[in-house]
Amino acid sequence: MIALQKTWLMFVLIFLGGVHCAAAASTPKELENQVATLLDPLITIFSTNPWVKGAAVVLITFTVASFLTWILFKLLRRICRLTSFDIDDKIILLLRPPVYFTLLATGIYAGIELMPLSEKIDVLLGRFIRTIGVVIWIYFFARLASLVLQRLADLSYKYTFIQHRTLTLFDNAAKIFIFGVGIYAAFVIWKIDMTAWLASAGIAGIAIGFAAKDTLSNLFSGVFILADAPYKVGDYIVLDRGDRGKVMNIGLRSTRILTRDDVEITIPNSIIGNSTIINQSGGRHTKLRLRLKIGVAYGSDIDLVRSILMEIAQKERLVCKSPEARVRFRTFGASSLDFELLAWVDNPELRGQAMDKLNEAIYKKFTEMNIEIPYAKQDLYIKGLPEYLTLRKPEEGARELKNE
Repeated sequence: MIALQKTWLMFVLIFLGGVHCAAAASTPKELENQVATLLDPLITIFSTNPWVKGAAVVLITFTVASFLTWILFKLLRRICRLTSFDIDDKIILLLRPPVYFTLLATGIYAGIELMPLSEKIDVLLGRFIRTIGVVIWIYFFARLASLVLQRLADLSYKYTFIQHRTLTLFDNAAKIFIFGVGIYAAFVIWKIDMTAWLASAGIAGIAIGFAAKDTLSNLFSGVFILADAPYKVGDYIVLDRGDRGKVMNIGLRSTRILTRDDVEITIPNSIIGNSTIINQSGGRHTKLRLRLKIGVAYGSDIDLVRSILMEIAQKERLVCKSPEARVRFRTFGASSLDFELLAWVDNPELRGQAMDKLNEAIYKKFTEMNIEIPYAKQDLYIKGLPEYLTLRKPEEGARELKNE
């Protein structure tokens, strides 16, 4: 610290002396000799003081790294503009931070080497800088893998190896591999022997396998779900217990769905793997068919009922025009003629709203047209009463009370 203060003081004195020499010198030769005399102490400091040398290298590194990174990536961006796709531009944006840090770390490490630090501190600083570099590059490769896999999934019509339904599986596998390589690199940097760790991992793996069998079951079920793809993120599914919601995330351990009550449910993959799942968004399209059962009283005009139901379905904006709605006369019920209105909505998410609109419109129209919607009722007919329940005359009842 004292050496740096002396260096800055020397810079100030040289600057003031240079101004004085420039004003006092009469010829260029005299000015050159006076400047050389003034710079001689500064040259001596840089050649003999290792702290100043190291600090100068570190300071210069910031400028050089920034300049080289700016030049390099400006050139790369110009090259990327010549292409018709945008993935290269995204890769360039991801690549700039790790490249800049690598250039910066190289200069910082060189500056530290010039400083008269103890061997232990020198080694620790070097390993610390390299570890930070490993972390930054791991982050870069993880994001790069996700970007490339997403691009390949978008091109699944050309390359069937990776599709959207298996994207999460490949993304998780790539990240596990990248993090594994990064951990191994960190062990190598800190001179940690991997042999003992691998031997211990084999023994610990057996114990963990028994202790975490449920977790491993969820893990393998998650892999099979991602590979088999009975549903994907964004689908509406119905569970065995009746819960219905939108799939928000498919992880290796669990699946999360968001119900219509805006409540997120986390379900272990092992349970889903052994259950019957209804995927309402599956099939040829995401449209969902609604079934509205309507009963009308016996004696109602069934042609009028059909026309009213069709008219209401056609006017409702939430109901799809294709496939077209239809009405079915299902059966003769115990107290009603049972009809069923079949209509489609574009997304399972719209089922509740569409049912509400249709039911409201049907009830109002039937009331207006005097079409009765029957409800369950029973009539009781009494043919006669037993003798002990026969009503007595009032005077006989009063006589009995008096005798008591």
